[in-house]
Amino acid sequence: MKVAVDREEDGRWIGEVAILPGVLAYGDTEQEARNRTEALALRVIADRIELGESVPDEVLAVFAA
Repeated sequence: MKVAVDREEDGRWIGEVAILPGVLAYGDTEQEARNRTEALALRVIADRIELGESVPDEVLAVFAA
């Protein structure tokens, strides 16, 4: 699962996981944006699994034995 991080014009950093629509998070630093985005992605994945919703194959591969 790839986290893309970019700097906004106002100086804030934003992270995004493209394979999980809506997973975007801001931070004051690049690392903070990355950390917040990863944490949000894990929450979204957990919710999807718990609710029986689909999870991208790329994410499922992380949990494969």
